[in-house]
Amino acid sequence: MATRPFKPKPSPLRLHTFLPRSNKAPMVRLAVTDFNPSVCLQSVATTSVVTPVVAPTKSETCSTYLARMWREIQGSDDWERLVDPLHPLLRKEIIRYGEFVAACYKAFDLDPNSKRYLNCKYGKRNVLREVGMHNCGYQVTKYIYATPDINIPTQNGACCARWIGYIAVASDDEVRRLGRRDIIVTFRGTVTNTEWIANFMSSLTPARLDPHVPRPDVKVESGFLSLYTSDDSTCKFSNGSCREQLLSELSRLINEYKDEEISITVAGHSMGSSLAMLLGYDIAELGLNTDESGQEIPITVFSFGGPRVGNSGFKERCDELGVKVLRIVNVNDPITKLPGVLFNENFRVLGGIYELPWSCSCYAHVGVELALDFFEMQNPSCVHDLETYVSLLRCPKMVQVQRDGIDLVNKAKEFFAAQKLDLWPLQHAARKVGTLVQSLRT
Repeated sequence: MATRPFKPKPSPLRLHTFLPRSNKAPMVRLAVTDFNPSVCLQSVATTSVVTPVVAPTKSETCSTYLARMWREIQGSDDWERLVDPLHPLLRKEIIRYGEFVAACYKAFDLDPNSKRYLNCKYGKRNVLREVGMHNCGYQVTKYIYATPDINIPTQNGACCARWIGYIAVASDDEVRRLGRRDIIVTFRGTVTNTEWIANFMSSLTPARLDPHVPRPDVKVESGFLSLYTSDDSTCKFSNGSCREQLLSELSRLINEYKDEEISITVAGHSMGSSLAMLLGYDIAELGLNTDESGQEIPITVFSFGGPRVGNSGFKERCDELGVKVLRIVNVNDPITKLPGVLFNENFRVLGGIYELPWSCSCYAHVGVELALDFFEMQNPSCVHDLETYVSLLRCPKMVQVQRDGIDLVNKAKEFFAAQKLDLWPLQHAARKVGTLVQSLRT
């Protein structure tokens, strides 16, 4: 049976383009109207997508088109003319990587009675099949664990390390469709108590990930760096810090497929997007994505609802290293405005001319922003929900927010309720977020 040629369909998303003062890359807003909070239902206005940068030929299938366009889709040209308006092939790839991140939530075990409590429910061979992604074309090669360097009590004497995500590599069949051997690293967002506290350690500290070139001007948020670099020697599942696990496995896979064309894709939601940013920067800074001939493996970060990670020095260094970042955010999501609500990339320069003395201490977003403008409601968890992000992109005409049982926020509440520890730091942090949400809505 003949394969039908691929024809990009018009997108029903209404797009608005904004040019931030501090970034030449465009921010694209997908506007959504008429939200009914009683059913979490959203309708979207319509427009058309213009001819893509490189149009598919008449005989070209969707697979062969992606294989030819993959570098542009991965951000080789900073997604120029692909986000404004949103290219249908890029939209499909964003959804696909979002689903890989969603798998982290679906596989995370929050049952206190389970032997795999706070770890993955399934083995590496079966995890993607168990979460409904058996035809995704990837095989998980390693689980990743992170340890916040925070001294608070934990339940049942358990180790502090928590399952945070996984590394997977494209199969041979998927390589033919993608046009390269894609190595993907995915991270879930904040769920456990120590992760919540780490999220609110809003102080900048030098990253110093390259021991030979410390770069003290490159600073990142201390809580995120703690998650990335801390180690728990008592954990039976992990060996070394989150960083050591990641770099070791990625080095192995890069060496294994060194004779092939490779891409490294890092995707995460919320706190996970911060780890994704740190990993992307770390790989490039250490030069692990450069082979003996000097050929660079492209690194792309897909950030869903991610906060700022570092200062302007971090942003500039990521740009220099060629780390491509596409940030998918909801403009009503307060997490994407943290940290640096006041001191950020928009307050570094006075009148567009004079750089202020504290500019090195200002947080800055990295990369190109694709902004979704969907619902204002009392429940902040809905505006930050990954499934809502993906659902809006998957079916922009009508988004139905559904849950398989209890949603993750309620699961997290149950988790906290089961802990026998002083929750005052968490309550204080929650009050800070509540105040921020209210201020952002006024």
